[in-house]
Amino acid sequence: MMFSYLVKHRRPIVVSIHVVLIILANYCAFLLRFDGSIDRADFQIFYQALPWLVVIRIATFALFRLHQGLWRYAGIWDLSKIVQACVISTVLFAISVRDVFPVEHYPISIYFLDAIVLLTLMGGARLVRRFYHELGYFERGKRVLLYGAGDAGEMIVRDMKHNPYYSYEPVGFVDDDSAKVGHRVHGIPVLGSHVELPWIIERTLPQEILIAMPSATPETLRTIVGRLEDFKIPIRTLPNLRNLLDGHIDLTQIRDLELEDLLARPKIELDNAPVRSLVAGKRILVTGGAGSVGSELCRQLVSFGPATVLACDRSENGLFLLQQEFAGTEAQRQLVPIIADVTDMPRMCSIMSEWSPPLVFYAAAYTHVPLMQDNPCEAVKNNVVGTRVVIDCAIQTGVERLIFISTDKAVNPTSIMGATKRVAELLVQARAHGHRSHLVCVRFGNVLGSNGSVIPEFLRQVKSGGPLTVTHPEIRRYFMLIPEAVQLVLHAAASGYSGSIYVLEMGEQIRIVDMARNLVRLAGFVPDVEIPIKFIGLRPGEKLFEELVGEDESARPSGLQGILQVESRANTCRVAMDSLEALEAAATAGEADTTLRMLHDIVPTFQMPGPPQPSVFAAPWLRPEDSDTGDPSDAYGQHRTETRLVPQTT
Repeated sequence: MMFSYLVKHRRPIVVSIHVVLIILANYCAFLLRFDGSIDRADFQIFYQALPWLVVIRIATFALFRLHQGLWRYAGIWDLSKIVQACVISTVLFAISVRDVFPVEHYPISIYFLDAIVLLTLMGGARLVRRFYHELGYFERGKRVLLYGAGDAGEMIVRDMKHNPYYSYEPVGFVDDDSAKVGHRVHGIPVLGSHVELPWIIERTLPQEILIAMPSATPETLRTIVGRLEDFKIPIRTLPNLRNLLDGHIDLTQIRDLELEDLLARPKIELDNAPVRSLVAGKRILVTGGAGSVGSELCRQLVSFGPATVLACDRSENGLFLLQQEFAGTEAQRQLVPIIADVTDMPRMCSIMSEWSPPLVFYAAAYTHVPLMQDNPCEAVKNNVVGTRVVIDCAIQTGVERLIFISTDKAVNPTSIMGATKRVAELLVQARAHGHRSHLVCVRFGNVLGSNGSVIPEFLRQVKSGGPLTVTHPEIRRYFMLIPEAVQLVLHAAASGYSGSIYVLEMGEQIRIVDMARNLVRLAGFVPDVEIPIKFIGLRPGEKLFEELVGEDESARPSGLQGILQVESRANTCRVAMDSLEALEAAATAGEADTTLRMLHDIVPTFQMPGPPQPSVFAAPWLRPEDSDTGDPSDAYGQHRTETRLVPQTT
């Protein structure tokens, strides 16, 4: 109740405090001038001039609105206004004493002493309020150690100390700039560099580490995460400066450090003008529209102002969730969910005839490698027959452009899923000429966070306490972010030539075991100690390393950043078309052995799966450094070309 009363009557209270400080400052000035002993005559001078001094100063303070500022946020701006108000009111008072209401024998030194004392009292009063506010802050919340004592760190600490609604307590800085070590930022010490991390963490006992380096590269972030590997402390960070509108940073922008922050490849940013020109005002069909890539395609397409985006999928639940995501937005009227199976030719032709979409994105596919190993006929029916059906319908209905989304697993495939996607690529190339429809293939690798991909599985395993299961310590994969992959697909669609295959550049392949360990660190645990990493043995159907270009292919620049054009050195398309009917017939009849033989005939690099092989691991928890041979390739069988990470998708 007292607090609400003070807030309600804040301005009169502030003015009263100013009056008291003005009187006190003037009295102290007289005491200083006369060595602490004011005689009757000098006190009479003080008493005679004091009312005019109070009136002039209060009027001047009102002009500078000193009664309106919040003292707990007082800073340089407030101090400058106090100085200006004191100087101007002192000058006005001196003129008044001499010419308006003369006060005889008023000491000149009093003007200066009074101004100095008043500045000290008024600035001190505000600092006391701010100091009291910040005293209430200490020990009130989560202890945070900041990595980086630059401008971002300064802004964050300032926001922590000024805002009572955030329960954070900065306990120190870590910075590798030796010039900053030993100094303080808003009273928070820069304790040392990464070399002193064990000592710093033992001394400060942080509950969270904040990487306050918005301009840090993924390489720098990986280095920092590696240094923090031995400490069971959650790690958080700030947005990249490119993602900040004005460079201002505050506590609301703190977020969890994510795996994508550690990707070695920089994010790709392209000119969207060609895509907007391709998409704006048109009807667009997206098959597999409820999947990870298909749904992101729908999201990005609506941002370019299409007339309609037809999200086609046989998953009613996936389409419902996508529809709900758009509900209540301006894009709701642009999205039209359609339930259909891409292998149903009458249905697909009916959809294309009714809507006449000039642009089709083919993202429908079975992508889970182990499931397709056990179901080769279904893989062919969906990935091959579905592709043929959609292409034939597109050609019949006069679709202007069809973009088929493929995978790096189609290159020299060792899995049934990869082989079926390679057959689909050959099908696209074979049908690309002799009509007005423009057919293009785009390959990319694994997509971080997609349905059934490794990241959600790792997160589930971390949540359950581990272990994280990896098949091989040297298994590597290309990874992309879903929005990035879709952005590049759109640009390939806008610029690609019919019959061409385009490959998205994805940087270096990432070791899955490194990804697993980084996820454990980001969750605040110590990998191999609190959360074990378990190698479960190799599985058929997966490569140890992925490839982007096949043995009979070559790649050259496409003219677009992040995209290469693949050229085939062998004419395999005709062979594929001659054998396609027999392949489809075998798959439809459920003849798995015949289906596999036909896949091998069409894609000679595809090796048919053999009987299961015993694991090469003497013990699944054995780590490379534990090998008796001292050679991890011997211990883990790196000579093998097949492996699998559970689960995996494109």
